[in-house]
Amino acid sequence: MARVVGTGSQSPAFVATVREAMLFALREEAFAAPVLSTASRLLDYLRADMGGLTVEQFRVLYLNGRNHLLLDEVVATGTINHAAFYPREIVRRALDIGATALILAHNHPSGDPSPSESDLAATRRLIEATRELSITVHDHIIVTLTGWTSLRGSGAL
Repeated sequence: MARVVGTGSQSPAFVATVREAMLFALREEAFAAPVLSTASRLLDYLRADMGGLTVEQFRVLYLNGRNHLLLDEVVATGTINHAAFYPREIVRRALDIGATALILAHNHPSGDPSPSESDLAATRRLIEATRELSITVHDHIIVTLTGWTSLRGSGAL
C-alpha cells in the first residue's frame, strides 16, 4: 500500500512550521527599511498574519523618529466582530519604548475591510490621546484575506 506524503500525524506541525517561516520572511522584508517606504510589504505581512483569523485582533506597530519598527505588538484579541483596545495603554507603551509614531492594524473576519463607525471613533480617540505627546498615528489599516483598507488612504484620518 502506498503512503501519501503529508497525511500523517506530523502534517499539522509541518504546516505550522512552514507558516511561521513564511511570516518570518514577510516580517523581515516589511521591517528591513523604514516602514512607510515598504507599505506593500507591510500589507503582505499583515494580511498573511491576521487576514485569516476567525476573531478580531488589534495590533500596534510602534515606530521611532526614522519610522523604523521598535515593536510589533498585539494589544487586543476579541470576538468575531470586535477587539477592544485602550488608548491609555497604547500611549503608555509608546512612551515607555520611545516611539514617536504608530501604525494601527486590525482584521475583519467577515472579509469586508470597510471600517465600522466604532473603528473610526476608536481611532479618533487614540489620535486625540497622542496629539499632545507628539506621537503621530500614521495610519489604521484593516485587513482581510482578500483585501485591505487604509483609513489614511480613504480620507478617514
